[in-house]
Amino acid sequence: MLEVRHLTVRVGAFEIRDFSLEVAAGECVALMGPSGCGKTTLVEAVCGVGEGEVSGIIRLDGRDVVRLPPGERGIGWVPQDVLLFPGMTVRGHLEFGLRARGWERGRIAHRVNELAKGLGLEGLLDRRPLGLSGGEERRVALGRVLAVRPVLLCLDEALTGLDEKTHGQVLAVVRTMVRKEGVAALHVTHSRAEADVLADRVVEM
Repeated sequence: MLEVRHLTVRVGAFEIRDFSLEVAAGECVALMGPSGCGKTTLVEAVCGVGEGEVSGIIRLDGRDVVRLPPGERGIGWVPQDVLLFPGMTVRGHLEFGLRARGWERGRIAHRVNELAKGLGLEGLLDRRPLGLSGGEERRVALGRVLAVRPVLLCLDEALTGLDEKTHGQVLAVVRTMVRKEGVAALHVTHSRAEADVLADRVVEM
């Protein structure tokens, strides 16, 4: 689970002050609010990828991670701009983090097949990103970060720009995977309809 206590983030003249939040395993919380209120700044602070000065407590499964580098926090981050490796297959994307962590080959194959089934990517594993639809790209990006079983999944307007039908399909997949994987999820969105479908709770900033 995620536990944020008395978090303050300063970026230049902008400040988020004394912010607290809890997200349980298997729960999705939507962060909403007007542009410029600090939603992305907050998520970047939690993930350890922001440039601001951070103080307070960020705990993941009881471990304070505020001073840890991003790769050691156990967080899967999916930003608005999906960055897939053009020369790597869908299978390669799902395997990427597992290989980096030294997983055994059979265990990798099992995890990739499990993810491909859950994300509807079974027929795309040998495809490269060129030619994938926007919805398929989002599902590959989601699978890449879920593969290593993160404690927390952060979605920063990750579903923006999809057509209505694809948006609904990807929303359903994300909600199912959050529950199935038992991961805590923090979702930044401007869409109340999206939050109502995906989130268990909405936090207004």
